[in-house]
Amino acid sequence: MKSVPVWIWYTLLRITLFAAPLALLLLAGVTPWIAAVVAAVFGLSTSLLFLRRARESISSDLYRARHREQPVTREDDEAEDAAVEASVRQPAAERPEQSVRSEREDES
Repeated sequence: MKSVPVWIWYTLLRITLFAAPLALLLLAGVTPWIAAVVAAVFGLSTSLLFLRRARESISSDLYRARHREQPVTREDDEAEDAAVEASVRQPAAERPEQSVRSEREDES
């Protein structure tokens, strides 16, 4: 079984740390905007205190993704690149979509 990425757990925990206090404060009858501000401060402070490892893991993953030695290539990238290069090399008269457009423009 494949494990769930850290960023998903971190995001769900952050939402929970905001939504739970917000719901409790709203049920207690606190003014909605005050409840939202208090829930946001609570969620931010608790995530800063207790979710440090997850936050550092996410930031290191992002850093590694942005600073790769070689870009990630997929199986079909080479085929797509070859198709694009072939269409660029092909004369305009041989391209069906180009000739249809030019015929439509001539009719106008």
